[in-house]
Amino acid sequence: MAVFFSSCSSSEEEKNNAGNEKYCLDENFKSKIEWVLPEIKSVTEGIHLTGSVETNPDKVIHFVSLVGGIISNTYFSLGDKVTKGQVLAELRSTELSELQSQSKTIDAQIKVGEKKLQSVQSMYNDGISSQKELTEAQSELDILKAEKERINANLNLFSASPEKGIFQIKAPATGIITSKSIAAGTQISAGSEALFTVSDLSEVWVMVNIYANNVQHIETGMEVNIKTLSYPDKIFTGKVAAISQVLDAEAKVLKARVILQNTDFKLKPGMLVDVTALKQGNTEALSIPESVIVFDNNQNYVVVYKGDCDIEIRQIEILTKNSESSFLSGGVNENEKIISKNQLLIYEQIKNFQN
Repeated sequence: MAVFFSSCSSSEEEKNNAGNEKYCLDENFKSKIEWVLPEIKSVTEGIHLTGSVETNPDKVIHFVSLVGGIISNTYFSLGDKVTKGQVLAELRSTELSELQSQSKTIDAQIKVGEKKLQSVQSMYNDGISSQKELTEAQSELDILKAEKERINANLNLFSASPEKGIFQIKAPATGIITSKSIAAGTQISAGSEALFTVSDLSEVWVMVNIYANNVQHIETGMEVNIKTLSYPDKIFTGKVAAISQVLDAEAKVLKARVILQNTDFKLKPGMLVDVTALKQGNTEALSIPESVIVFDNNQNYVVVYKGDCDIEIRQIEILTKNSESSFLSGGVNENEKIISKNQLLIYEQIKNFQN
């Protein structure tokens, strides 16, 4: 085990005058420590709340089939990332046969209508037929062509593949599959429940629970820090975008919405989160990072570095704190160096020697 401290006094002094010894930071260990300086900041109180991650409902698409049939194949699973236009499933349907039959019938009728129009046009040019007859022939052909366009539009809408005899179900947008209710062999009806859901998770909502005792302290625009069990060392920051004016019927709380960018997809719908709302005060105080504090025997301490042979354990008084910082009412001065890395090891070493 490495020795972190060495005596600056002689062995003879250690034996005869142990109480006057000074201890120095070992050179090998010195490179492993860091320190920070206290800063004067506006006092920010942290209000602890809870919440959960949800999808942005404006970026969620529930896909419902417009035709009925039997799912013959699926090419996606729950949680897959898909791109717009990607084929996700194939559907066999009698409606495809009907549309194809209608398309062939209309094609034949259009050919007849075109020949009729040519004939009427020729007779009109020769003065045999009237303007009315020519107009009627043109109108009949236009109606047939419009019906043809309607049939083709339906075939395109359903991504028909006449060669395979199937409809292709394609992703309506780029995103993540967050629900799926079909598999090969599933019988579906037109307009029934959603076959799957595609969610764009690049932006998510954190729905925060505001209980009665905190309602007066939370307001729109307030900054918040968000932490999850999945990423304990990661703090997500955002602002309260909106606060509901109606109590949630089940939880009996007001809901606040925080919008977060989620380009790395770390935040998943359904995750529970801890939320710290930062309430700005009107006073200033010395602030130090929460992580530098050593809690021992129900007291708060920091390790103050003045020199390699002058390191001190200092008890501090905390005025208030939030998830990142503690605001002090006493214990250290603005220009004192507070050890912020491996401070617990140094604290224990000093305590052990003192005892």
